[in-house]
Amino acid sequence: MIPFKDNIPSRRYPIITVTLILVNVTVFIYAFSVEPSQQLNFFSVYGLIPVKLYMIGQQPVEVFTGLVLSLFTSMFLHGGFIHLLGNMWYLWIFGDNVEDRMGSIRFLFFYLLCGTLASLVHILFNLGSEVPSIGASGAVAGILGAYLVSYPFARVLTLLPFFFIWVVELPAILVLGSWFIVQIFN
Repeated sequence: MIPFKDNIPSRRYPIITVTLILVNVTVFIYAFSVEPSQQLNFFSVYGLIPVKLYMIGQQPVEVFTGLVLSLFTSMFLHGGFIHLLGNMWYLWIFGDNVEDRMGSIRFLFFYLLCGTLASLVHILFNLGSEVPSIGASGAVAGILGAYLVSYPFARVLTLLPFFFIWVVELPAILVLGSWFIVQIFN
């Protein structure tokens, strides 16, 4: 399922949605333009690594500051082009309406809050993980949830590439539900 347009028109230009997409793309380009050894260091510093929580006793200020910083920076990093494209595509399709409804400043804070809460939940369930957690999926999930609550009867034009390419209008709950299912399996 590939959504490409919903039936909810926006009244204003989605400046924060576009800015978030541009920041994510810029960070992605930078992260993948450095040498592989520097790239690993970049993801280790700015990605969220849950096991670092155990190091708080050794260097409390440094570790705490790094963890708090990575709660925000990790949501602007992506592990590959498809990861980036999927998150930014859904943010583009559905974020404009949520931003329109909330207002730009509230939307930005909501996006950051959702990404931060998702990271905190990830830490709770993966305390021993040494793998950097990266991506905007938690923030985008919050935006999609807000979209569904705000527009429960919205419909989305969607490409269905099964044997033939079909363009169908589907209920938003079905399109967004499929996104959440894909996230669970990823």
